[in-house]
Amino acid sequence: MTRFRGTCALAAAVLLATACTAGQGEQLREGGLPEPSEELADFAGQELVWGECDSGVPGTECATYEVPLDYGDPDGERVEIAVKRFPAAGEAVGSLVVNPGGPGGSGYDFVDSAAYVVSEAVRESFDVVGFDPRGVGRSSPLTCLDTEELDEFLAGVDGDMSEVTDAELAELEADSRGFVEACRANAPELMMHVGTADVARDMDVLRALLGDEQLTYLGFSYGTHIGAQYAEQFPERVRALVLDGAMDPSQGQLDLSVQQATGFETALRAFVDDCLDRPDCPLDGNGVEEGVASLTAFLAEADEEPLSNSMDDREVNRARAELGVLAALYSENWWPRVRGALTDGMENGDGTALMRLADDLYGREDPAAYENSTAALIAVNCSDSPSPRSPEAYAEAAAEAGEESPVFGPMLAWGALPCAYWPEEAVAPMTELDARGAAPIMVLGTTRDSATPYAWSEALAEQLDPGFLLTRDGDGHTGYGQGDRCIDAIVDAYLLDLEVPEDGMACA
Repeated sequence: MTRFRGTCALAAAVLLATACTAGQGEQLREGGLPEPSEELADFAGQELVWGECDSGVPGTECATYEVPLDYGDPDGERVEIAVKRFPAAGEAVGSLVVNPGGPGGSGYDFVDSAAYVVSEAVRESFDVVGFDPRGVGRSSPLTCLDTEELDEFLAGVDGDMSEVTDAELAELEADSRGFVEACRANAPELMMHVGTADVARDMDVLRALLGDEQLTYLGFSYGTHIGAQYAEQFPERVRALVLDGAMDPSQGQLDLSVQQATGFETALRAFVDDCLDRPDCPLDGNGVEEGVASLTAFLAEADEEPLSNSMDDREVNRARAELGVLAALYSENWWPRVRGALTDGMENGDGTALMRLADDLYGREDPAAYENSTAALIAVNCSDSPSPRSPEAYAEAAAEAGEESPVFGPMLAWGALPCAYWPEEAVAPMTELDARGAAPIMVLGTTRDSATPYAWSEALAEQLDPGFLLTRDGDGHTGYGQGDRCIDAIVDAYLLDLEVPEDGMACA
């Protein structure tokens, strides 16, 4: 249920190569592949025809393959999946499949960051492969609202979300129903089949087409849920999974929204504490409490009088200003940017930089249009587990989340409201994931992770029978590729040589 993409926290990270060797990886492509079921034999018999990519870094190669829209009806409609690979620098012993998170993040585009995200030693031995999950980006994308409609949807209601009036509640309900109805009008069949369990099955088709007997996988944020679902369905096909910045699959969508507030509150306080020690910090106060109060007062002023915006005619109201601040909490690398954006807003009434941060969060790199990541995010979140059908439950959750994070909590809880109207027949039942019978699975958690609280990594490592926990003591979203040599070396040794550290090992 991670609400936003994990790519922004990773793209700027620079890795130092480790001295690991390929060891166990040499066996990756030996032996026969598991026999597909008779009804899926046509899909396993496809060929990936690699060719030039329409975008990306030099040296990457792209292809497509097909999967059933509904695995219960493999002879029915098909979905096309877009895949990209960055070939190994040396002799490839297998593929490392990667996913940046979301839901809605593009694994296809994420491969372009391979040189910054995956160490040189791993890239020497593995092709780095990413795909857009069904409904995302280039893979039969799900679209719901157009750009103007999505602008209005993301702007939210005017006012403090912790004190929603009856009129504002009616507006929230109408917006949420409208979003779901737009999905139904534009993609009535696809919206019924975008859950993570299906994405995991699509990834197993990809594994077979790549020629790998077992899967080697690196998933960040929501990508950890894809990996956990894969291990649950195909435990015997797991070689090595790194689940970095984990979700807790035992929780429903609304519960996750409330719990996520704790992560963003922790990250906010870390940012404020750091900001107050810097000469360019626009926040006032002696200590974190006063610094947070200064930020809260600024957001309240944006509620009363929206900030200016030199990009277009959108008002930078409280909701958009909050999203801009929240975006920068994904990575320490973005803290200077939000300090500058807050300075513009607090001293000059200019919200343009905050608006740009919010646009980055929701995939609006093109000023004229969004990526479809928001539609995919909501559709997958609402499909993966049941949510309350009563708006009163969301009001109660907003109050609870507000206690954990007064700044972001109510917004996060109310953001799950479309799930109250998602078609019930498209929603997967709650199930326990234990991946019994799989090889050891690494769960990597960061203590002050903003988007996926550390407690979620602890919970997933406990739930997975072969799971073991590795801890990074630090800030920002996810742990691998953040410049921590200790973490990077342990992850690389696991991916390359299947070296399993002691459960609970931590790097400070």
